[in-house]
Amino acid sequence: MTRITPRLAALVVAAVVVTVAVSWVVGSALASRSEEDRPVALDPAEVAQTTLPDLAPAHGEPELDGLADAAPAAGAVGTVSGPFDDRYSFGRLRLDGAAVTGAVHITSDVSDLLELQVLAGFYDARGRLLATGRATHHLDEDSGHEAHAGPPSELERFRIAAPRRIADRVASAAVGVPVLVNE
Repeated sequence: MTRITPRLAALVVAAVVVTVAVSWVVGSALASRSEEDRPVALDPAEVAQTTLPDLAPAHGEPELDGLADAAPAAGAVGTVSGPFDDRYSFGRLRLDGAAVTGAVHITSDVSDLLELQVLAGFYDARGRLLATGRATHHLDEDSGHEAHAGPPSELERFRIAAPRRIADRVASAAVGVPVLVNE
C-alpha cells in the first residue's frame, strides 16, 4: 500500500491551488473584455467573398481557338495548339472513316491522370470545319485502379466519332487537348 507523506500531500494541494488560481485569472480576463475585443466565430461564406468584375464565368465546354482554321489536308489528322501542349504528345493519329483515333502520351509526370479531354474537329474536302467531337477521361477511383501494379499509365487512347449528320462528308480531322489534369 502507498503511503502519502506530508510533503506529497502539500505538493498536491499546491498544484490544485495554482490550477484554480490560473483558471480564475484567465476567466476574469476573458469576461472583462469588451464586446469588440472578443473573438467571433465567422461564417466562411460571409467572409470569403471575391469579386473579379472583368472575369466572365465559364460556360459550356472548353474550346481550342485554332480548330476553326486548322483545315488539314484530305485524309490527314492535324493537331491544334492548346494550353497543355508542353505536357503531352500525340501518337498514332488516324482518320478511320468518320472517326479519329490516337493516343495521348502524358509527359509532364507519372502521377494518376485525373481528367483528360481530347477535342476533334472534322473537316470536309475543302477544309471547312463541319463539326466537333470529344473524348473525355475521368478517373474513377471506385473502378479499382489501385489494383494495378506499377506506375500509373502515361498513355490514354481515344476514339472520337464524327456526328452522324456529317459522317459521310468527313475528309480530314484535327485534334487538341483543352483539359488535362493529373495529380
